[in-house]
Amino acid sequence: MSAPVAVQQREPVGEETLTTLLAALRAWTPLDGGALLDDVGKVLDDVVPGEEQVEELAERLRGHLMRLVDVALANEAGEDDQAAELIARARDVRSEEVPGDHWRAVGHLRRMAWVVNELLERLGAIRCLKEYA
Repeated sequence: MSAPVAVQQREPVGEETLTTLLAALRAWTPLDGGALLDDVGKVLDDVVPGEEQVEELAERLRGHLMRLVDVALANEAGEDDQAAELIARARDVRSEEVPGDHWRAVGHLRRMAWVVNELLERLGAIRCLKEYA
């Protein structure tokens, strides 16, 4: 016979907390590995992205970086030295403005894409992402 389990009473969650949680859930987008790899491929391909694609690709790569950093932090990947370095690089490159000059903008996109790719691979290697492990 097992011992009785003590049930701890909790205070009800307030409306403000629920509203904040609901807003966060609505804003959340899952990590789409296929889209992430497609975007990295478009940027690192031999064919240079056109000027009309730069801003859109930059925005998508920033989103991928945000999601990967969130995954890394949620899984305490920052304790891994390589992952911690990649998290810092991701934050740095994400915060940089896209240069106005097309060739410099392409260089910036490629730096972002490399960090996305490296962070994805590292998170898979340390088993933070099941699909890529």
